Amino acid sequence: RRFYRNKMRSFSRTLVALSLAAACTAFSPSFGVGKSSFRPAVAEQHATTSSNVGRTSSTQLSMSATVDLKGKVAFVAGVADSTGYGWAIAKALADAGATIIVGTWPPVLKIFQMGLKRGNFDEDATLSDGSKMEIAKVYPLDAVFDEPDDVPAEIKDNKRYAGLDGYTISEVAKAVEADYGKIDILVHSLANGPEVTKPLLDTSRKGYLAASSASAYSAVSLLQKFGPIMNEGGSMLSLTYVASEKVIPGYGGGMSSAKAQLESDTRVLAFEAGRKWGTRVNTISAGPLKSRAASAIGKEPGQKTFIEYAIDYSQANAPLAQDLYSDDVGNAGLFLCSDMARSVTGVTLYVDNGLNCMGMALDSNSMEGTLTGKV
Repeated sequence: RRFYRNKMRSFSRTLVALSLAAACTAFSPSFGVGKSSFRPAVAEQHATTSSNVGRTSSTQLSMSATVDLKGKVAFVAGVADSTGYGWAIAKALADAGATIIVGTWPPVLKIFQMGLKRGNFDEDATLSDGSKMEIAKVYPLDAVFDEPDDVPAEIKDNKRYAGLDGYTISEVAKAVEADYGKIDILVHSLANGPEVTKPLLDTSRKGYLAASSASAYSAVSLLQKFGPIMNEGGSMLSLTYVASEKVIPGYGGGMSSAKAQLESDTRVLAFEAGRKWGTRVNTISAGPLKSRAASAIGKEPGQKTFIEYAIDYSQANAPLAQDLYSDDVGNAGLFLCSDMARSVTGVTLYVDNGLNCMGMALDSNSMEGTLTGKV
């Protein structure tokens, strides 16, 4: 019995030694991964109002110091100005060294290109080292069309598409392959619901399917066409919204359904693309931002827009009562697209100051005189 106890003690010591050795080898890089630094840019205080949320933060969280994307190519679909999350993600990737190419909706392509040429976006393109983000190439992209034969005559003859061709998803993928060979990162930052201001009960079949086509299936099609030209270990990222799972009055026209589809497809595509190409697929559920596109929802003279209501509601009820900036989502996107997230796929990551976890509105009239979390 004494011999048996001695053997067990010796075995236990061996296990402890092996465990410590493993902790000092296989897991030791974790001490250096994910380090970040705050870079104070301008010592100014922003008022907590919905009018300033589209701007970048005065205190930026920089992860680029520990993420090296030099030699990587990122295609960002859905960039048409510097106010949205697509631009913020592109900027964060560029700050880490990635080559940025973008796809822009044909009707606004010339306006965007002119803005780039005139330097209209230079302030929003400033990187951590003081240089400007360079967009290596802008491709016309209409993500509701997969192949050239899908484009109807009324689109081909539309003056907003005049002089343009090769803007279907398959054609853009071939053009990117011809220009760059392989890419490493694919970002889906586009959505459209022609009847977004209508309640679901008033939404037509055509409007509902249009929202699904532009906002959800477009992500599937992008990965179908770009997946074969992505390097193994590549990453696809999309953007979703909490309306996929919670009721958000004013976000109608089938858009809430489209976002639910996008999140479900993220999980399925994570499995299929992971096994087929070694590609990771994730989505960010971002809080409200006063971007150009979002500001167009429900705009009535003399009234706040839908997005302004959403921003004010978030600031009043989210666990973190602070502004949400585009670079908050940009840095989350950088993490998901980098090797730091090499084992993360099929995830919906909330970047919304925690609003998604709330089940009760603190600023509701029914909550007056009760505990609201204020200290």
